[in-house]
Amino acid sequence: MFRKITMAAAALTITAALAAGPVLAKPIVIKFSHVVAENTPKGQMANKFKELIAEKLGDKVVVEVYPNSQLFGDNKVLEAMLLGDVQMAAPSLSKFERYTKKVALYDLPFLFEDITAVDKFQSSKEGQDMLNAMKKKGLIGLGYLHNGMKQLSSSQPLKVPADAAGLKFRIMSSDVLAAQFQAVDATPLKKPFSEVFTLLQTKAIDGQENTWSNIYSKKFFEVQPYITESNHGLLDYMVVTSTEFWMDLSDDIRAEVKKALDEAIIFGNQVAAEKAKSDKQKIIDSKRSQIIELTREERAQWVEVMKPVWSKFEHEIGKELIDAAYNSNK
Repeated sequence: MFRKITMAAAALTITAALAAGPVLAKPIVIKFSHVVAENTPKGQMANKFKELIAEKLGDKVVVEVYPNSQLFGDNKVLEAMLLGDVQMAAPSLSKFERYTKKVALYDLPFLFEDITAVDKFQSSKEGQDMLNAMKKKGLIGLGYLHNGMKQLSSSQPLKVPADAAGLKFRIMSSDVLAAQFQAVDATPLKKPFSEVFTLLQTKAIDGQENTWSNIYSKKFFEVQPYITESNHGLLDYMVVTSTEFWMDLSDDIRAEVKKALDEAIIFGNQVAAEKAKSDKQKIIDSKRSQIIELTREERAQWVEVMKPVWSKFEHEIGKELIDAAYNSNK
């Protein structure tokens, strides 16, 4: 009797389930973690990506954006990604050096003349191959996002390399950047970005290198009387995901996600270019800092003095890769 009742109950359950229709699959969730505000080029890119995914994939894929280090800082996010706690991030290129030394290429001084040359290299075979340099370690690069070209600010005018001798400059944690300032007989100091304004204000350091948007947004121009428009370096990010997550996506979903991300990166790079231009103008209008434009002859002196830094790190980066990047200026 009990067996008959159980079978009847099971039949009713199956009938009810069929009547209710097919069970909908759960959406794929992409947690996108980054460390800056939503109004920055990176923040706007991430939000654009979220919008495009919603348009292209509806309920199949959902992007959740976590700005301002709400989930992880750049120093922890890659470890979290490998554990599956986050699916996408866009740390600065220097954060990847423990996974591949090739990214040190982007710290080499005066390698690229302008952002156009950067774009040309990054879209080349060599530049695209760099995105896969960490694949065996569990990470896949999906694209590059610009902050902009770096400029030199200082307590005194910097026109030729000799002007930097004896000065103290804040740098990110990078052996290449340390060698860059040592090449002009300056002292590099690895300090957190959050401390730079105070260090400049108290004259604990003499200068720093950064993009126009960072110099403006962090008010460095208010405590630095001179900014040399050197375009000597690059501050970029890499949008990255885990190899496991990326390869687990079906071919059609992966293609649509990549297409949406490519569109979002183009949008973010446009925002970055416009912001660099407008923030530079705001600094000029403030009259708080004098902008020094280098002549071709003056810039050539900087290149000559700093070019030995390239050969110092070519065994780690690869001479062929450095040559390909340099040739993008042509």
